[in-house]
Amino acid sequence: MIIDRYDPMNLFELVPKLQLGMEPELAELDRLLEDDALFRRVKADLCRRYPRSATRGRHSTPVEVVLRMLVVRRLYDWSYAETERFVSDSLVLRQFCRLYLEPAPDDTTLLRWAGLIGPRTVEQLNERAVALARSLRVTRGRRLRSDSTVVETNIAYPRDSALLADGVRVLGRALGRARALLGGLGRAAEVAPREFRDRSASAKRLAHRIAEAARRRGEAAAAERREAYRRLLAAAGATLRQVGRVRERLAEAGDAASARLLGAIDHFAPLVRRVAEQAERRVLRGEAVPAAEKLLSLFEPHSYVIRRGKPHKAAEFGRKVWLDEVDGGIVSRYAVLAGNPADAAQVEGCLLAHERLFGRPPDLFAGDRGLHAPGNEAFAERRGVRRVALPQPGAKDAARRRHERQRWYRRALRFRAGAEGRISVLKRRGYLGRCRDKGEAGFGRWVGWGILTHNLATIARARAARA
Repeated sequence: MIIDRYDPMNLFELVPKLQLGMEPELAELDRLLEDDALFRRVKADLCRRYPRSATRGRHSTPVEVVLRMLVVRRLYDWSYAETERFVSDSLVLRQFCRLYLEPAPDDTTLLRWAGLIGPRTVEQLNERAVALARSLRVTRGRRLRSDSTVVETNIAYPRDSALLADGVRVLGRALGRARALLGGLGRAAEVAPREFRDRSASAKRLAHRIAEAARRRGEAAAAERREAYRRLLAAAGATLRQVGRVRERLAEAGDAASARLLGAIDHFAPLVRRVAEQAERRVLRGEAVPAAEKLLSLFEPHSYVIRRGKPHKAAEFGRKVWLDEVDGGIVSRYAVLAGNPADAAQVEGCLLAHERLFGRPPDLFAGDRGLHAPGNEAFAERRGVRRVALPQPGAKDAARRRHERQRWYRRALRFRAGAEGRISVLKRRGYLGRCRDKGEAGFGRWVGWGILTHNLATIARARAARA
């Protein structure tokens, strides 16, 4: 049964000689997390685990503890295992997480609870945090600046040979499980033994040969690489045909274990086919595969190749994230974008979202040259934005140069430059570092919890400074 909280206790009073207490910022964050709206949104998601979770069963980890431990995890950029260990060992964090003298939830338990909180719920939590910032006068929403960044997914450098070897290994493992499962059902004899052959070892050797040939130059190395790719593609094709035939027997079995294995096969087999197709096009046919069509990982297939013209990093592998920041250092909105869309296409959405959150347009809207487009300044002015600072790229006529040399415009560009610093802080603190959660939903949660924790910490820091 989902319970709200443990019976309250003050651990600091148990050991008065130690004179324990929370730091001012942590104490303010503790008070912020007492907000009932935050609590109710998290509880609603946790109650979806089972149909009667809210009223039946043994007591769960309290909702209050789950919420606070997830915030602590991102606040200090810990893993789930580190969060369990450090919270268990600290009386201050036990008091903050409202754990008191109860055992800390296991890291796997905390991971399962975190997986129940959807990305959309975390967005709503951040909107509530923005409302708290307004009510506590941390921000007024008068100035808005927008920019984009890339959050990397946790994948190796994408090479078709490595992806093919991974695909053969994953499908070969599925064939081994299918053999054991069908044997237990007395149906393994219906499938020829060669259909369960695991080609992962040979695929791994071929991938190594391709990598070694790629390091050398000359026609001989290129020919060796193409031949190794042909053999690797043949191994992948044979494995896919095996899986197709074994899948038919699993579908006939009809039990729960077979259904789970079928789900894994139906997930990975199309991805392996896609990798084989792009490798054949690129290596054997000599075609250029567009970045939007490339599959970068079997385990994080939502990743994209993103090129932003950065001199130190030609290509990034992950997702593009859009950030809207208002005065006070509050990130009022974030969005995980598909592919690598133009920044200029995001202007209308961020202004409309600002009006929804603050009830009025900003007095100032600033962005870099990527946000400039013929209709963006006119749209912002129609929505009631008094001052719009979107520098025009390229050559400018005399009137445009005079416009961009005004004092207020130069001040607005200095305000906009702070977005780069904010993104740098978010990455260095781990809020928008390399995503350690899995899947597209996990990526949305990773970004959302990072932004939410940053905003709550910013509000707590502002409140502590006033005290």
